[in-house]
Formats: sequence, C-alpha cells, structure tokens
Amino acid sequence: MRLLSQMWSMIQGSLFPFLEEVLEPLSENQKQLVAILEVVRIEEFVRDSQKIRGRPPENRKALARAFVAKAIYNCSSTRDLITYLHDSPNLRRICGYETNSAIPHESTFSRAFDEFAESELPQRVQAALIEKHRKEQLVGHISRDSTAIEGNEKPTPKVKKEEEGERKPARKRGRSRKGERLPAKEATRLERQQTMTLDEMLDDLPKACDRGTKRNSKGYKESWVGYKLHMDCADGGIPISVVLTSASLHDSQAAIPLAEMTERRVTYLYELMDSAYDAERIREHSDSRNHVPIIDHNPRGGQKKELDPATKARYKERTTVERAFGRLKEEFGATHVQVRGPTKVMAHLMFGILALTADQLLRLVM
Repeated sequence: MRLLSQMWSMIQGSLFPFLEEVLEPLSENQKQLVAILEVVRIEEFVRDSQKIRGRPPENRKALARAFVAKAIYNCSSTRDLITYLHDSPNLRRICGYETNSAIPHESTFSRAFDEFAESELPQRVQAALIEKHRKEQLVGHISRDSTAIEGNEKPTPKVKKEEEGERKPARKRGRSRKGERLPAKEATRLERQQTMTLDEMLDDLPKACDRGTKRNSKGYKESWVGYKLHMDCADGGIPISVVLTSASLHDSQAAIPLAEMTERRVTYLYELMDSAYDAERIREHSDSRNHVPIIDHNPRGGQKKELDPATKARYKERTTVERAFGRLKEEFGATHVQVRGPTKVMAHLMFGILALTADQLLRLVM
C-alpha cells in the first residue's frame, strides 16, 4: 500500500504537471490512462524490437500501450482506436507516437495483437501487478463468480461422445443379475481435479465457443453464444485470477482451478460463492487449504438452508466481483469482442482486466 501511495503522489504531484507543460491540458481519460500505464509498466514486459533480426518491426512497446488505451477508452474496434490516436495529439504521444505518420496501419495492430495473445502478455503483466502490490497483503475475502461473454463467431458443433457404429448396447433396467459386473462409473471433472496439477486442470476445461444459458439476477434464463469468464476478486474489487471457458461450462467446474491460481498469488481467508458452487468437492478443497468457504445453499428441489446472520452479513461482500464484472463490461471493453478464438478473446478481455486492476489499486490510495 505504501508503494502505491508513493506512486500516486509522484503521478499527481510531478508527472501530470510535467505532461501538461509538454502537451496540452490532459482530459480525465488521459489522466486515467497515464496513471494506469505508470502502474502497469507494460512496456517492460515487451520484447525489444531492435534486437530482432531482419526488417525492424513496428515498436511493440508503443503498440502494447495503445492496446491498454483501447481498453480504457472502451473502443469498439481497433479502427476506432486508430481514429482516436489521429485525432488526439495527447493520446498519440502518451502511447509513444510523436507524429500521425508514425501511427501503424490497422494490419500492424492486428499482427501485434496476435503476438501479444500467443505470448499471454496481458496475463503476465496482470499476474506481476498482483504479486507486486498484493502478494504481501492479507486478503480477507475472495469472491468468485462468472459472467457471459458474447462472441463474434459461430458456436462450435458438439462432438458426440460415441461415434456411430461404436455405440454401447443399452443396459436393461432393473436389478443386475447375480455375478454381473457393472461398468465402472466415470469420474466427474470435480473428482478428477483432486489429483490434477493446475496446468492439467486448465487444459481439461473446454474453451471452444458455444451456447450458454444462465439465470440472471431476476431468476430468468438468458442464453448467449460465446464464452464464460470466471473470476476471483479480492476486497476492493481487485481481480486476482481469471479463467476463460466455453459458455456451456458449469460455474462449479472452474472453481478449483481458480482457487489454485489465487492461492499462488495472494494469502486470503474466506471464499465467497453463490449456490452454483454448492458442491462437496469444492468445500473439501477449500477446507484442505485452510480457507473458510461460504457458499449459498442450493436446495436442488428441496428446502433451502439459510445462512446464519453473521455468515450472511459476510456473504454480502461477494458483490465486489459483480461490480468488477460491471465495470469490465461498461468501461473496459468486455462487450466489444471482435476477435475470434479463445486465445485472442482472452487477450482482449485481459487488457481490460489489466486496466481495471490498476484502476482499482489506485482507488485504494486516491
């Protein structure tokens, strides 16, 4: 917290006045961009283009800063970002382009984005940001939830478990015969996750674009084509861990991988989850890590068990993840997914999450 306070004092007391002397007066969006770029330092994670053999590519550091600006300006497309860069000398120079002629073509932005997505640049920067500013801090509550992400592609056709000609004969109903050996029951994903590494769990989650259905806050079902973004959020609305999956995946399937990611990044006490995560395996995993799971009861057709008043009051802290999703969609570009494929979609969302993380960190000291 002290480091953040020092950074904010420097930004407000020295950096803003200096930039307003060199440039024109800064708008609120430009001040937000300058502060976030100063906190995330994304250019330090980009490979120096001058050391690459062959024809020198465009400055990847400036391009990375521009993609952060795209999220902060909530641009619906890269073309809109380029328009902003041409129209605003301040924005152009903050990103690292001295003249309009230095701004790359849209195709160059596209190639750079592909590189950033493949190398998981925004994911690496966000993880480093959390380690730098939250690793040594004790987090009271981790709130876990997911949100729908509308895709810009057709859903992937469902693959049948059994190809034609290899179907197993249907077993007759009723009691099994004496001595008959029943086929072993296939382990569920939650059961398999008990013995998997984090990488194995993440690889096991489906990531293809498909159709998802979820109940909204009013209890009505909503369907969409695209993906589902799962997030662990700390107190203060700070995203800690994020996983992107197919839209059809049930929320509970991503709980244990998220918990493993979050445990590696921060030390925390409580895990707050809604009734979609009401599963014994999830509770057991949380208990085994010395965390306290607070999960809303899922009656599954029976009688709902209410939380006791003290636990219910603590459970209300879970709204931090809902507000984080709201800001991500309304302010940081999560509703403008134009790219296709889980790798690129994740990169697009992560630039927004990176900006959101830095902004929420700064709000703690402003």
